[in-house]
Amino acid sequence: MGAYQREYERAANDPEKFWAAAAQTLDWTRPPRRILDVSAEPTVTHWFPDAELNTCANALDRHVAAGRGGELALIYDSPVTGTVRRFTFAELTDEVARAAGALAALGVGRGDRVIIYLPMIPAAVVSMLACARLGAVHSVVFGGFAAAELAARMDDAQALVVVSASCGIEPARLVPYKPILDEAITLAAHAPTATLIVQRDQQRCSMITGRDHDWDAALAAAAPLPPVPVAATDPLYILYTSGTTGRPKGIVRDNGGHAVALAWSMGNVFGIRAGDVMWAASDVGWAVGHSYAVYALLLAGAATVLYEGKPVGTPDAGAFWRVVAEHGVNVLFTAPTAIRAIKKEDPAGALLRGHDRSSLRALFLAGERLDPATYDWAVATLGIPVIDNYWQTETGWPICANPIGLEPLPTRAGSPTVPMPGYHVRVLDPAGQPVPAGTEGAICLRLPLPPGTLPTLWEDDDRFVASYLSAFDGYYLTGDGGYLDDDGYLFVLGRTDDVINVAGHRLSTGSMEAVLAAHPAVAECAVVGVADALKGQVPRGLVVVKTGVEIGPDTLAAELVARVRAEIGPVAAFQRVDVVAALPKTRSGKILRRTMREIADGRSPAVPPTIEDATVLDALRPVLTATP
Repeated sequence: MGAYQREYERAANDPEKFWAAAAQTLDWTRPPRRILDVSAEPTVTHWFPDAELNTCANALDRHVAAGRGGELALIYDSPVTGTVRRFTFAELTDEVARAAGALAALGVGRGDRVIIYLPMIPAAVVSMLACARLGAVHSVVFGGFAAAELAARMDDAQALVVVSASCGIEPARLVPYKPILDEAITLAAHAPTATLIVQRDQQRCSMITGRDHDWDAALAAAAPLPPVPVAATDPLYILYTSGTTGRPKGIVRDNGGHAVALAWSMGNVFGIRAGDVMWAASDVGWAVGHSYAVYALLLAGAATVLYEGKPVGTPDAGAFWRVVAEHGVNVLFTAPTAIRAIKKEDPAGALLRGHDRSSLRALFLAGERLDPATYDWAVATLGIPVIDNYWQTETGWPICANPIGLEPLPTRAGSPTVPMPGYHVRVLDPAGQPVPAGTEGAICLRLPLPPGTLPTLWEDDDRFVASYLSAFDGYYLTGDGGYLDDDGYLFVLGRTDDVINVAGHRLSTGSMEAVLAAHPAVAECAVVGVADALKGQVPRGLVVVKTGVEIGPDTLAAELVARVRAEIGPVAAFQRVDVVAALPKTRSGKILRRTMREIADGRSPAVPPTIEDATVLDALRPVLTATP
């Protein structure tokens, strides 16, 4: 029996003993005696219910106390401003302690909520950790979100203070944040009492006397504060899921379970130890940014990279390899869409040359389905392990992955490998019964969920149960569909609403996308099911061609239709492919399939607030609504 199987079975057979041992790697002001409380299940599961700690102290102060204060903690790399800045653990601790003092001077204390509305600058990491230091609850809102969405989050969290900046910087434009913030405060029914504003030289903003406070001046005047012990079950942060309508859905993360799970995952899943450098190329507004650009790395005593740039365009498709080489990155974690963007611009990998990537041990990919074509390109181009991993904002850390720090397992294209200890993955039929290996169904997690996952939604236990726990008794519903193979490898085929019904046959659009993506001319693609009077639904394909590839759209469409018919079968009724310039995505890189499907069906969906570029969707409307 290998190391992975031993650990998985230990967690399955005696979860309390397993996670009690994992908790010993942290510093507790009151160590846990009770490990798991399921008395309120299915409403809330509490890990370490009698324990007390401070997450910031575990991420920073304990490393300084152990004599590692001079080691690297944070690397800020901003190609849009031409800036690189490095913080040691001691320097970052001092900055965070003073930021905590500045927030406390504005009335923030334990349990108060703080909205963080910032670009990818050091103040984003500092303010998150400062809230944790005070025992306050932070809610990071992706920088540039529209005023109405920002106001809705202010109201739901009832935020006391907002930390923001004068502007964000995109490769071709500045994004003024302060006018958006001012409008949001006007719209909010529960307006914050104060703001802390980072004035950026690229565009400074006007300040409202008495409400707005300058970040630099406030930190300079603040007294540094020590960490405040909090209950392990107290909330660390609220993270609102993207694309919500009506009242936003606030995912709650607790302090104790979160710290234990992330610390365990660093060494065992990602193979990262103290002194290593990992770069999670995700905005801190997303779950990956919270877990693996801020907290997990620092809990492990490793250095994290904060990157204010893009995979392409800052300045080219070699940007990621430049960052890896300059900062000695050991593990890179990004979304498949970033690799597809690089592949589209540099299909031969020419821009890799000249960058020393010898430090890079592995590439982790998550956030959306990893198609086999992108996986194969990354493996062939980089020559290192490429590891798909599957998780959600709600879980906070990988459900399935290849645990290279514990025991590297054979990879299988299209699969994020196997469940991590603590996760009991089951594939269920509509009646809630497990299906045989190789059979598609709803991917669910048997309760209780492990530490680090959401205990509930912000002030809405009933909605938590209705959204996640009501479909199948004793299970958490992921909302994804897929299957387990004979060896327990999970294959995720997409959201369950991406399974279409063609003349009574249930077919996965993800399977069709895999066929399209395998064509050598295709950079990225999407398949959506649209209403059809005869068959109920039929699939429509949209593809983006790689840069520099010369092929006629009619020729490519015919080849793709033939491939789907050959590999999926005529039952798919796959007959139409459109070549387009770009696909609409959220800022985290997820393709807006549902929105495109609704437009193709003649509906008028609201443009999601998380959309990266609304003009891309506008350009697609005539294509989606065209008569076949």
